[in-house]
Amino acid sequence: MAFNSYKDDEKSVEVGKLQTLMRLFSYLLAYKKQIFGVLAIMAFCIFVSLINPLIMEEAIDGYITPHNFNGLMRLIGVAVILNVLMILGVRLRMWIMAKLCNNILVTIRQELYTHIQTLDFAFFDSRPTGKILARIIGDINSLKDVLGNCVTTLIPDFFTICAVAAIMFVKNPALAAASLSSLPLMIFGMWFIQIYSHKRWQLHRKKSSNLNAFVHEDLSGIRIIQSFTAEEETRDTFHQLTAEHRDSFISAVRLNDAFGPVIDLCWGIGTVALYFTGILILGTDKISVGILLAFGSYISMFWRPIMNLSNFYNQIITNIAGAERIFEILDTRPGVTDGGDVQTLPPIQGSVTFQHVSFSYDGQTRVLNDVSFHIKPGETIALVGPTGAGKTTIVNLISRFYDIQEGTILIDDYDVKKVSIESLREQMGIMTQDNFLFSGTIRDNIRYGRLDATDEEIIAAAKAVNAHDFIMKLEKGYDTELSERGGGLSIGQKQLLAFARTMVSDPRILILDEATSSIDTNTELLVQQGIEQLLKGRTSFVIAHRLSTIQKADRIFVIADGHIAEEGNAQQLIAKQGFYYELYMSQFKNVV
Repeated sequence: MAFNSYKDDEKSVEVGKLQTLMRLFSYLLAYKKQIFGVLAIMAFCIFVSLINPLIMEEAIDGYITPHNFNGLMRLIGVAVILNVLMILGVRLRMWIMAKLCNNILVTIRQELYTHIQTLDFAFFDSRPTGKILARIIGDINSLKDVLGNCVTTLIPDFFTICAVAAIMFVKNPALAAASLSSLPLMIFGMWFIQIYSHKRWQLHRKKSSNLNAFVHEDLSGIRIIQSFTAEEETRDTFHQLTAEHRDSFISAVRLNDAFGPVIDLCWGIGTVALYFTGILILGTDKISVGILLAFGSYISMFWRPIMNLSNFYNQIITNIAGAERIFEILDTRPGVTDGGDVQTLPPIQGSVTFQHVSFSYDGQTRVLNDVSFHIKPGETIALVGPTGAGKTTIVNLISRFYDIQEGTILIDDYDVKKVSIESLREQMGIMTQDNFLFSGTIRDNIRYGRLDATDEEIIAAAKAVNAHDFIMKLEKGYDTELSERGGGLSIGQKQLLAFARTMVSDPRILILDEATSSIDTNTELLVQQGIEQLLKGRTSFVIAHRLSTIQKADRIFVIADGHIAEEGNAQQLIAKQGFYYELYMSQFKNVV
């Protein structure tokens, strides 16, 4: 598990931040009524906050100076009522937005997960599972503050800044100009910081993704790690990844932290300029105490929203990389899709035809080269040959997990590209070397082959592959809970459950890809009888290195260098004394 496997292999998607934000904010449109309600509440709160300085000015110049205390108390009463209502409005606004944002995150996560399930094998071949998990969980969680603050910070603070600036210039243009004299300095500072900050957060997201991928793979392969005493190597790799994750975060945060000091500096300059202009230049004979204090409040009301907006922009810089990564997957189109003119594949007999089929995974090196054959319904075909010859590729193409570059594949004379993928695959049963079992009961794992299967059909399928006896010896039988990947069961028992799952699906075309490679000889004798029952009446493709498991196959295809080098039954191929004969004799000698 070398560190080189966790380099930054993800491409940074250079999409405009504004475009990404607009796409993210479009999810808010599904909640127009709630948004309008929040905006109405915020409009009231903004109104109250804007008139508070005017109330203070009026209280000082209009009531305190002329000693009108009765009017002052009435004014204070009105101010208290308005501000209490504003506080309640802020609380209600926060509650509505928290609920709304959580709903949007659920929507995005479901949309992303649903889309990932439509992607073809090529997508998963190029990405570690941990990196996909990082997008579904971590990247989506990072969007919560951006979505919420879009409505609760961006909109109200923007209007507050505009309204405050307008009020200040209406009341006294000279004081307003002095108060806002440091605004160009702030704009330049934020522009300079954001240029470098976004790239640093993109790098940090990559480092987070690398760390997630490593931890997921490390925990999944813990038995191998401990078996080969590779704990120290993996620990060193983990320390290096966490160090890079930490350093990238510190680098990004250090630059982001510059936002606050820039705003504080500009705020201080504006405040000094206000009082210098009002007291020393214009003079107290022209500027009343109430106006000066009101401007002091307004300058705070101007710069505090800018501080909030800078924090919000900080969040955008921090989290926009996560949004880009999410949308990058959502924009990934599956390479294998239903065309516009597909039809539903009717119940099939099971004939399979390859007509001059060529295929390459990378578009350059051909794994299959001009392969042609015809399989009759109910035939059992064994595929043998060296590793990498193209055996698994053939069965993957039949199920249309990949699309061929040249030629045609027919199922009962239907081109697989012209029938829906769902109707094609639901008539196939696939057994692989990886007998993946889900968390849940044994009954649920077998039923996964056909979700509407009855308990009687589940038990019958288990009996057919000789899994019933060991299941009934478990404490809770078919209701025994399995942990992740069937922990607690032997490899052979997992294999038998996978056979039962395939059996209950009653496929017309059966694919066994090294399906008995993990079973010991005694268990193989038990399951072989079940396999024979499973093969009856079905077109079957069996990939096996154990030649003892394919002696009864109708035909054996020897795959070498991307084409069918030999074809025939076991006796015919032995008589040819070619590649199959050499393979058979090598296994026979090993047995002897």
